Amino acid sequence: MSGSPNLGSISTRLHRIARLAREDRERSFLSLAHYIDEYWLQEAYSRTRKDGAVGVDGTTAEQYAEHLEDNLRSLLDRFKSGQYQAPPVRRVHIPKGSGSQTRPIGIPTFEDKVLQRAVAMVLEAIYEEDFLSCSYGFRPGRSAHDALRDLWGELMGMGGGWVLEVDIRSFFDELDHGHLRTFLDRRVRDGVIRRTIGKWLQAGVLEEGSLRHPATGTPQGGVISPVLANVYLHEVVDRWFEEEVKPRLGGRAVLIRYADDLVIAFAEERDARRVEEVLAKRVARFGLQLHPDKTRLVHFQRPGGKGNPPPSPGAFTFLGFTHHWGRSRKGGWVVKRKTATSRFSRSLSRVRQWCRRFRHQPVAWQQHKLSQGLRGHYAYYGVTGNYRALNNFHLEVTREWRKWLNRRSQRAKMTWERFNRLLVRYPLPRPRIIHAI
Repeated sequence: MSGSPNLGSISTRLHRIARLAREDRERSFLSLAHYIDEYWLQEAYSRTRKDGAVGVDGTTAEQYAEHLEDNLRSLLDRFKSGQYQAPPVRRVHIPKGSGSQTRPIGIPTFEDKVLQRAVAMVLEAIYEEDFLSCSYGFRPGRSAHDALRDLWGELMGMGGGWVLEVDIRSFFDELDHGHLRTFLDRRVRDGVIRRTIGKWLQAGVLEEGSLRHPATGTPQGGVISPVLANVYLHEVVDRWFEEEVKPRLGGRAVLIRYADDLVIAFAEERDARRVEEVLAKRVARFGLQLHPDKTRLVHFQRPGGKGNPPPSPGAFTFLGFTHHWGRSRKGGWVVKRKTATSRFSRSLSRVRQWCRRFRHQPVAWQQHKLSQGLRGHYAYYGVTGNYRALNNFHLEVTREWRKWLNRRSQRAKMTWERFNRLLVRYPLPRPRIIHAI
């Protein structure tokens, strides 16, 4: 293998898999591994992030690339022959919510990421023909902002109504392997691919020197995990809601799901309470639980609307935004979004820790890094109506930067007058609305 991968051939193969899946919705693929060859692995390698943390073997992307062709050829041989041994993932914990709690993340080895990407490409070609429009997470051509836009349109169309805010407790840790295998059987029965997926599920987790083999779950951070999660929740939630629940409802309802984060909006209270009651039983059938404190039904009817709207319409959180009713510039009631308090606090806490850690670095370097972080924050939270929260975040970051620059030295104090002069030379980017939702 030399040169760039045969992208045309790979695209043709992906389209063929998708066409076969689309033409026969009941088809179970018995032979798929033959699509994965050295060129396919080369493309999977090109799609794999090179700047991620290293796995248990300590191999970086740069080291793997030094003998790339030999490494990919060996990987392909082991994959096809069944000799590939999935290494355990290295588990770390990152802040969650306000930062008082953490979320476990699994970090596979770089080679494992490449093979997971190769298999995920096959699965996506099949399941993108099956997945429903209510699902947005980790799917090609779909984003969190698409989910926010469509949710806004639905809420405006029905005047709010009732919103069921759903939190599936520890979904990626509790996903049941037996049920997942049953779901996969309906579409993917290729022995090589299924054995490899089984190895990933059983690979184990290395945490603080201790190796464990959980009986459930798929570690967050694995390239294959989002696809498997979507397969699972497609069967447990999406199809069930669209095919069994909606036909029995008396009014309009819509489900919006991004990975394991989902909300269901209802025009009628009776429908909302019926679904709230049966949803917990539905997910329990498949080894999952709803978080009792974070799953809640919110009266979200537009103020001044029909019936008996609440004097203070409720608010709910979805994808890092608090959704609430507010007045538009023209005076009408519209659904607005602002950065959720927990996300705001968590982001600011990270900035605070960063400024403290790197306060002795050159100011120009700090300004460059902080500017990158602010632009990333605006790129996600810069939606219509959220400028005030963006501006507050900019102000708080500016204050934190001055505070920690002031602690660089006992002698040269960073007064506000001096800091404002510094900002002229090293300005931080101002807030911007990126997404017109």
